[in-house]
Amino acid sequence: MSVQEERNILEGISRGDEAVIKTFYRTNIGHIKRYVLQNSGNEADVEDVFQDAMVLLYQKLKSNSLVVTASIHTYFYAVCKNIWRNRLRKNSKMIHKAEVFDDPEDQLSEDISKDIEQKEREHLYRKYFNKLSDTCKKVLGLVFAGKSMKEIASETEYSEGYARKKKFDCKKSLIEMIEKDPMYQELKTEPEN
Repeated sequence: MSVQEERNILEGISRGDEAVIKTFYRTNIGHIKRYVLQNSGNEADVEDVFQDAMVLLYQKLKSNSLVVTASIHTYFYAVCKNIWRNRLRKNSKMIHKAEVFDDPEDQLSEDISKDIEQKEREHLYRKYFNKLSDTCKKVLGLVFAGKSMKEIASETEYSEGYARKKKFDCKKSLIEMIEKDPMYQELKTEPEN
């Protein structure tokens, strides 16, 4: 496939061009399906993995952070493979099978895994941040926005000392909730490669 054809595919996906996306789906779904089904998955898993990989690809295109050193099809296959491996690892039922086809760009796996793990960390953080009280959300939101304790005290109408205590209590509460989640232990330990 030529560089221009690949550029057209990426631009089509970025624009949400239905024809390009359908063609991309038809071209790639067979490889993804074989891999997922050979590794303890089912038809629904195939569609979930494909969709998650498309969302990741789309987000990377929109943020101009996509770096592809292989063909887009090889890159996408590696993304899908890593999404599925991460799910299996979390479920502790990974079955190692021979690859459907050789992936000459296996070094992509590490970068893709990092992207996926970063998204999972963000999801975990948001999940528990949203469970905090409105007061804690406001205080921590101001902290994350880079506000000084004096500014936080002014905006919340607390004394500076109480604002500092509230910040400490809210962060502690958030950390405790996150650390109790089983996904935290998975993300804390490095995956075996």
